[in-house]
Amino acid sequence: MRIITLFLVLNIGIGYCQKDIPKDYFINPLDIPLAVSGTYGELRSNHFHSGIDLKTEGQEGLKVYAAADGTITRIKISHFGYGKAMYISHPNGYTSVYAHLQKFSPEIEAYIKKRQYAKESYEIELFPKAGALSVKKGEVVAYSGNTGGSGGPHLHFEIRDAKARPMNPMSFGIDIKDTKKPTINSVWIYSLDENSHVNGDQQPTKLRLIPLDDGNFKAEGVNAIGKIGIGVSTIDQQNLAANKNGVYKISTELNGQENFALEMKRFSFSETRYINRLIDYPYYKKNRSRITKLFIEKNNPLTIYKNTIDKGIFNVEDSLSYTAKVLVKDFKDNTAEISIPIQGKQLAEISKKEIIKTPYLVKPTENFTFNSGIFDLYIPKGSLYEHAYLDIQANGDTIKIHQDEIPLHKNMTIVFDVSNYSESDKKKLYIGRLGYNNQHYHVKTNKKNNRFSTRTRTLGSYSLFTDLNKPTIVPINVSDKKWMSKADFLKIKIDDADSGVKSYRATINGKFILMEYDYKTGMLVYDFNDKIITETENKFKLIVLDKVGNNATFETTFFRKP
Repeated sequence: MRIITLFLVLNIGIGYCQKDIPKDYFINPLDIPLAVSGTYGELRSNHFHSGIDLKTEGQEGLKVYAAADGTITRIKISHFGYGKAMYISHPNGYTSVYAHLQKFSPEIEAYIKKRQYAKESYEIELFPKAGALSVKKGEVVAYSGNTGGSGGPHLHFEIRDAKARPMNPMSFGIDIKDTKKPTINSVWIYSLDENSHVNGDQQPTKLRLIPLDDGNFKAEGVNAIGKIGIGVSTIDQQNLAANKNGVYKISTELNGQENFALEMKRFSFSETRYINRLIDYPYYKKNRSRITKLFIEKNNPLTIYKNTIDKGIFNVEDSLSYTAKVLVKDFKDNTAEISIPIQGKQLAEISKKEIIKTPYLVKPTENFTFNSGIFDLYIPKGSLYEHAYLDIQANGDTIKIHQDEIPLHKNMTIVFDVSNYSESDKKKLYIGRLGYNNQHYHVKTNKKNNRFSTRTRTLGSYSLFTDLNKPTIVPINVSDKKWMSKADFLKIKIDDADSGVKSYRATINGKFILMEYDYKTGMLVYDFNDKIITETENKFKLIVLDKVGNNATFETTFFRKP
């Protein structure tokens, strides 16, 4: 009974703490003026940005501080994604996350390396026991870097709630100087059913924006009828950086009444891929610019919406006049507005939205299968957000599955029958996706007897390719018989131009050494401070394996005072 009571008290306490977001509990994780290269909730490829990206003055190695007292409960090191990342759980139920790190504080670094060497792997995920790695608010826990999928030196910082949902760090008092209004690039009107139109057309209509003296905009007036929705392309910029970041809130009004709002305050990772339902996905794929749809279509369960009336859709009636407004805000409440005059007008003739029909209609509520030649294709129900005709063509070793202008929410499975290939040839085969200029990219290939398959959420063309070439190994600062007593690191560059690098293993005098790998540069680096070397003469050996099993070996002997 006492255990149950304690459990209830703890949960009530956490619930209470997280109902009222603390404004002064967390400190800045860096001790420089905060400038952001990415805001919370920013629209990214297939996901919302789950934290804020803090600029580090173009360099690595800045001190990273624990934002509050807590315990390190997770450490993950990987070649991709967050690179070197650390998770600190705090007594109030929140967790702070620090990613793309260069290295950790000495105590934490020693804890990690001991386990990396035991596993003989650079990539590792650790869950320290409770209290094993406790930290104090303001304690240096790491140093900023550029590891993983980072596009430049910065610190990715998150705050997650007790349900592991990322929240906007600025809600907790993490202050970013911002006196600038968001920038509106374009505004669009969408016809949303077969009876509606905008200016006599059912295709999305881009409106001309007229700047006003107060910095806001008035859009050109439109004639419309039926169910319509608004889309907007917008960015925000803060004072200390020129980066084009995401906005905090967008809302719409019709004749002075708010009928839609989205707010980047909190979301769950399980819903983040629905960003492809929020944006105009075909437009983004063709133009590399994101239009945010300010209305909610079916199969869109995002929780970022609030105060919606009729899902943000306007029902325009004949002969009636309307004034729609779009308000774009950043976290500091700087606001840009667009006013859109709409006149209800039924036209006798309208330009209908063209639907190109094919033999292959895929429905969100049904599984879809295709079989032809050497191919089997399976698209599970729930993969598409709405009905779509797909252009599917099988030709030799290549299958075209439409093109990447329709988003998939679930993985489709593509199977190739490779029974016509010899056993030796099969070993070097892999599935690749065809890209621009006939380039191809390796996709994960599962091999089972004569059936090679891949699972992917990207429509497009896929084919079989052969990789007969070994990876390349280029020594950077080591050569045969070289003295390296003054060197801090041993550096090797590796690459595989076809299927890509799968793994590598390095030893000195037969002992495993930990080499950090940066896939962006292809650089492998060993830190001599690991103190594996106990002899003057040292035999270095590196084996690199690509994704079809080709391997390359580099060996050399160098000298270093132990």
